[in-house]
Amino acid sequence: MTSSSSSATAAAGAAAALDAGAGAGESVVTAVGAEMLKSAGFGKSRDAFGGGAGEEQFGSFLRQAQATEMVKQGGIGLAEHLFEALKERSDEIS
Repeated sequence: MTSSSSSATAAAGAAAALDAGAGAGESVVTAVGAEMLKSAGFGKSRDAFGGGAGEEQFGSFLRQAQATEMVKQGGIGLAEHLFEALKERSDEIS
């Protein structure tokens, strides 16, 4: 294997690791966003004319979908901070 192909393989591996780190950061931000929405009362059943137990059970799916869309639209800036922290940690290990 030549030096150029070795460095290309290393660069591809590094890019894949960074992509995985970005994906992990987005997953964490989605989970945090869903919890924030829960704390704010989104997906909570209403007192009058509510959906009952079914509405309470499926409210988590609604919050998760809303949090996913928030992340797709740019989120609250947390994913970038998590990604940078993961990248720095990866650099320290290497």
